[in-house]
Formats: sequence, structure tokens, C-alpha cells
Amino acid sequence: MTTKILYSTTARANGGRDGKAETIDGAFAVTLGTPKELGGNGQGNNPEQLFASGYAACFLGAMKFAAAQNASLPRVPADTTVEATVGIGPRSDKGFGLAVKLVIALPGIDRADAEALVAEADTICPYSHATRGNIDVAITVA
Repeated sequence: MTTKILYSTTARANGGRDGKAETIDGAFAVTLGTPKELGGNGQGNNPEQLFASGYAACFLGAMKFAAAQNASLPRVPADTTVEATVGIGPRSDKGFGLAVKLVIALPGIDRADAEALVAEADTICPYSHATRGNIDVAITVA
């Protein structure tokens, strides 16, 4: 599969989990810190927080795109939320693995319509595509 790139960005990190990361264009910068649960002091942000934020925002964007492309799907209410929880832990074979839980709230939307919209967004979202078959992702419509 070839992807026609419409946008790209480059970020550089140094210091690993206890360092800094920033985009080359200077639009985004973050101080990184290892969570206490992984032996750090809990200061700064961590890659799991960044991944959760990106996945949540991207999935909400995918819902909006799906609704705009398919008139049979409901419009996405302004107060819609996507909550992404990213967990990290040791894998049985070696190293570490991730797991994701997405909880989508579509206030005022019929459950069946909400589930149809979420299912379509899951096929569109590049984060969902990248994680499919690689990490556990559980999606719930609240």
C-alpha cells in the first residue's frame, strides 16, 4: 500500500524519557519525564500521554470526516469527546507493549447511529489503522 503524503512533520527527541522533544519547525516542544510507575519522578510529560492525546484528537477528526462523507451517518455534536487511555507494560516475549482504551461520548446521538459512526471512524483513523493487529485497542461508545 502506498500512501500519498499530504502533510508531514518532523520531531526530534533527546534524553529519552527524561529529556525533551520538539518539532523541527518550533511549533511544539515538550519536556519529557518518566512516570513514577516506571521509576521516574513523574515530572514532565511522557510518550504515552502524547500518544493518547494524538489518538483521541485524530479519532474525533476521523468521526467528523466520516460524517461529512456519508449522509447516513449522524453529524458530530460540538460536545463530543474521545477519551484515550494508553497503558504500557512488559510483554511476555521481551520489552514493553501498549494497550489502548477509547471511550467515545456522542451526546444526543442514538446508540446505533453512534456505533455506526464510530465503526466507520475506526476504519478511517490512521492511528486505528497503525495499531490494528499490533496492540490491543478497546473501543466503547459511552
